[in-house]
Amino acid sequence: MRQMRITSPVRHALIIKLAGLFFPTLCPVCGKNSDLLNESPFCSGCWSFIARYSGPHCRVCSLPLPSEYASVCGTCLKEKPPFSRAMTFGVYEGVLAEAIHQLKFYGQRRLAQPLGELLFTLDFPAADGIVPVPLHRRNLRKRGFNQSLLLARVLSGKLGVPLFMDILSKTRLTPPQVGLSAKERVMNIRNAFTVNGHIKNLRLLLVDDVMTTGATVSECAKQLRKAGAKEVIVLT
Repeated sequence: MRQMRITSPVRHALIIKLAGLFFPTLCPVCGKNSDLLNESPFCSGCWSFIARYSGPHCRVCSLPLPSEYASVCGTCLKEKPPFSRAMTFGVYEGVLAEAIHQLKFYGQRRLAQPLGELLFTLDFPAADGIVPVPLHRRNLRKRGFNQSLLLARVLSGKLGVPLFMDILSKTRLTPPQVGLSAKERVMNIRNAFTVNGHIKNLRLLLVDDVMTTGATVSECAKQLRKAGAKEVIVLT
């Protein structure tokens, strides 16, 4: 009797079905059983709603703009940020927001892989290294991981670009940015980061999970540029 060979895609589908039978999880959006392995606990229907934002946006900081005839937001016109460009996959809402929330606050670390793959689809230029936005050591101990580092690690592996996980550190513990105005966010995060290595003339990708007013990534980029980085491109 000839043994039937199971191809890799079929084997992967069987593993997913078996995992769903023995370890059922409920999608946090619709409440149905998850039928995905890589994107669990999300189901395939809800995950398919995640789409790249393609509307009008600032060509510097990626802030969504109300008109397709505008190219730069008022904030960037008033003061050029220390990064050359910020690129974001999508708006923080719906399933994408819930996925980041599940990773960040519920410890669903496996979501870093598919979310990192979303970042990989952005049209960013070649770089010499990838730098994650760091957490203060107290917050790192409390959470147990740095979600930005997990995303940066996925991107580093897919690009074959070095991951500089210790170049940038957060040396000053700051209150949460939530609830603060844009001006308060800038003051809150000022001088909170330190560069610990040689990055002169390097083009760097700075990775964070969410960008609100840009205060955190701006402060990180400022310190990286002061330390000699040739260019900093933000990915969120």
